[in-house]
Amino acid sequence: MDWHHYRFRSRWQLPAPPARVYDVLEQAENYPRWWPQVREAIPLDDRSYTARFRSFLPYDLVVTVSSSRRDPEAGVLEARLEGDLVGWARWILAPGVGGGTRLRYDQEVVVHRPLMRRLALIGRPAFRVNHAAMMRAGRRGLTAYLVRDAEGV
Repeated sequence: MDWHHYRFRSRWQLPAPPARVYDVLEQAENYPRWWPQVREAIPLDDRSYTARFRSFLPYDLVVTVSSSRRDPEAGVLEARLEGDLVGWARWILAPGVGGGTRLRYDQEVVVHRPLMRRLALIGRPAFRVNHAAMMRAGRRGLTAYLVRDAEGV
């Protein structure tokens, strides 16, 4: 087993149509407005940005995110990640219950941050819990953001 390699999958049900959710997800510079653990997302150009993340563990992760696929018709946003994490991430959107959206997030990365590599064996469970907490907060934040937007707040 490669202790530095991670695969994650999250599934969310959201209260807005796929086109609206896609529009929000495509605007990565706004992620810090609704996702508490995304501390900053700084655009580099029209297809990439630098992001800084921090959940409950006492360290930041910094990655450059470069769009590799934007397909609103298929409901797919995919990006390459470089930096503390190297790999890819993908959002897949589909119509959901009551006009909402079923959203799936897949990520496959190798950790390059030196401290995380040194602590890989004993830290792996905490790293996975940290990621799960971040994803739960992201779902709650995006849901609240979409509801506020729909109410015109």
